[in-house]
Amino acid sequence: ERTMKTSVVFLLCVSVFPGFSQGRVVGGDETGFAECNVFFPGQIPPEGFTEPFHVKICQQYNKEPRFATLYSTKDKIPLYSAFKYTKPAQTEQESWLVEPQIDDPENDLHEMVREADVVGTVANLGVNQALTSDYVGSGYERGLLNPSLLNEEDFQMATYTLTNAVPLSPSLSKSWHRDIERVVEKALVPHCSKKDHLYLLAGAMPSSVRVKGKVSVPETLWLAACCDAPEGWSLGLVKKANDENSLADLTVRELEKQLLAGVHLFKGNCGEDNQSQEKTEAILQAVSQIRSGEQVGTSDNQEAKDSGLVRKVAGIIATPFIKLLELLIYVFVELVKFVFYFLWLVIKRVGCTVLDGIYSLWNGVVSYLKAISMVLISIPYDVGRVIVNIFLGFLQIVQDVMSLTYRILCIPVGFVLHLAAFPYHSICAIPSVLKDMATGIGGTFLLVIDATAALLHGFYYLAGHIVKRFVPKGSSDD
Repeated sequence: ERTMKTSVVFLLCVSVFPGFSQGRVVGGDETGFAECNVFFPGQIPPEGFTEPFHVKICQQYNKEPRFATLYSTKDKIPLYSAFKYTKPAQTEQESWLVEPQIDDPENDLHEMVREADVVGTVANLGVNQALTSDYVGSGYERGLLNPSLLNEEDFQMATYTLTNAVPLSPSLSKSWHRDIERVVEKALVPHCSKKDHLYLLAGAMPSSVRVKGKVSVPETLWLAACCDAPEGWSLGLVKKANDENSLADLTVRELEKQLLAGVHLFKGNCGEDNQSQEKTEAILQAVSQIRSGEQVGTSDNQEAKDSGLVRKVAGIIATPFIKLLELLIYVFVELVKFVFYFLWLVIKRVGCTVLDGIYSLWNGVVSYLKAISMVLISIPYDVGRVIVNIFLGFLQIVQDVMSLTYRILCIPVGFVLHLAAFPYHSICAIPSVLKDMATGIGGTFLLVIDATAALLHGFYYLAGHIVKRFVPKGSSDD
């Protein structure tokens, strides 16, 4: 019964406030991470990231894998995000999410959800991953490694996860996404004959600088591209965090040397040793044109430069007010979230109380109906038992009456029988009485004779004794 009640309450709560699912954490489970292997050439993820705090995440949205991420729970930032170029969406929707499984592997949320939906319900939330509060008032933005601008709508919404974000200054975040967008769309996509064979890895190298002592600020941002179409090629790009206008191109092998020892980003370096020199030069020329165009645009027009300086000064002056406004907005949003969460708790508590009352009332009604049913069922049994007892009592009375009647009738019948048998017994007893009288008389007579004979014998014996005593002995003749 307790299990039934818990299930009912849980289903009600889930149906009223459903979660927003998006990602899956698999840790070191290669089998579970295989769903996102489609974002790697040859379906083989990068090798060499073997630290215990490296967590593999298959980012999902609407139950479909959208991109893959390797997250560092030590630095609280992603080390890379692997994705494919898709047709960019016309609009951009921002809704930040977190991964509950990173902080609380025992919870029932196996995919990513909105941060506001799990506050207070996920244990140790924020211990192994960054939260929105870590960026508020820090001067850093949540810069996406997998840029939302390079993704269509469903893929775009999946990029707004804090497991895909690193702390970037507003200007660096803007230049990074601008450079990545231009390089991919103007230099990489046009030179890959099969667009679905263009694999992209966007990563960050952590530094010792940490936001609020928790989230590592990257010292370098990098991009590795691989096109494994018939004319395969690969390319690496690096942007220094301290120089937002820098954008250096290099080979994938050279990029791997700047990362952790033993790291291999693409299987066989994506055919780097056999790639077409003409194709490589064309790609590098396109990258150089993009880079040169940015530099010309910032140096040739002095008026534009002065105007940019004025805007920069104005931005510096306005930044504190903007940050204060952002802080006020954030406080207001958090207050609204808190009120909503409080109301949700009240509704949940009231709903659970009502459900408990309904459940208790239902149990009472069921118990009452059960007792009434037992009473109704026992009435025919009790009536039958009473009727049987009455019948058995009646039979006992009849038996007692017959027994008493029999005993009463036995007295005169026996007397009459004995009275009727008296003459018979009297007449039949006369010969026996006469016989007994004759026997008695004969016995008496014989007794008298025996007594007389005994008396005479005694006198004879006495006379003989006296004679022998007093008469002298004579001769034998005498």
